[in-house]
Amino acid sequence: MSDASTEPRRRRAGAVRLYAALVALAAAAAFASLSVGAADLGEEALRQTLLSLRGARLVGASLAGAALAAGGVLVQGLFRNPLASPSILGTTAGAALGGQLALLLVQGLGLGIGFSPEMALPLGCLAGAGLSLLILLVFLRATDDLLALLLTGFILGSLFLSLGGFITSLAQDDWQLGRAVVAFSLGGLGGVGWGQVLAALPLFAVGLVAAWGWGRPLDLLLAGEDEARTLGVDVRVVRTWTAVWVSALVAAAVALGGNVAFVGLIVPHALRPFAGVAHRRLLPAAALAGAVFVAGCDVLARAIPSRGEVPLGVVTGLVGAPIFLWLLIRARREERGDV
Repeated sequence: MSDASTEPRRRRAGAVRLYAALVALAAAAAFASLSVGAADLGEEALRQTLLSLRGARLVGASLAGAALAAGGVLVQGLFRNPLASPSILGTTAGAALGGQLALLLVQGLGLGIGFSPEMALPLGCLAGAGLSLLILLVFLRATDDLLALLLTGFILGSLFLSLGGFITSLAQDDWQLGRAVVAFSLGGLGGVGWGQVLAALPLFAVGLVAAWGWGRPLDLLLAGEDEARTLGVDVRVVRTWTAVWVSALVAAAVALGGNVAFVGLIVPHALRPFAGVAHRRLLPAAALAGAVFVAGCDVLARAIPSRGEVPLGVVTGLVGAPIFLWLLIRARREERGDV
């Protein structure tokens, strides 16, 4: 009886410690993001401008990281696999393709009809993610097979990556456009402004709130599709809406940071031992941790000595790959009982 009564207290204490650590890391990342850069905040004439630019970059990094981590939680719950990531549905490549196409049309061909590249990017990413989602929904209506959904996402991702490479090759005729497309493809927050943040914010907010609302059905789905159906879960509906909210979150993230690797994969996987598997507990913790991770990597991208800024996607890959390998080794040792 005493064990049963103390277990909820232990979980609450663990959650308090986890969030306290994440908030402390978020504060440190915010301070570093506002302080690190080529210019000095001590220059009074530039201070307000620098703080505004770096503030937009900090908020953009935080939203992108939170969106990717939340999308990772949803996809891992949908596939019941902690090694899944949002890119597995093809929506990441679709959003990136939409952003590249928007840059080509607006900045290269001048077809924006009043849209600046900054405002066209979120719209392009949303259109690309929406196209990927539409194709996925067609397949979801035709089959209940989860493997078919996985293969469809893989094929879509490969197709959109190839089309993105084609757009990149077309953009090389214009040096400035080619540089912008390549920078977007590699990931980065150097050009993020408040307008771009405000354009992506509704996608992020709607996706995150809706994802939290679907936490209970995803919890039941963890026990297996047959068990979930017996408990009243419409598996087809859960799959459909999960794909919708992942697409919204990915579109917001890609519109702000371009292609940023590993966030949606490692952040939920790393937090699950501390936050548990319940989605309504894991989702907010993963969103906060994802914000910290991307903001911290963005600081590293600015701090690494180089002739130009290191692309954010390169930094997240360099940091995320060793972390992911360590998580895999730790999980394997725990399975064997070595630790």
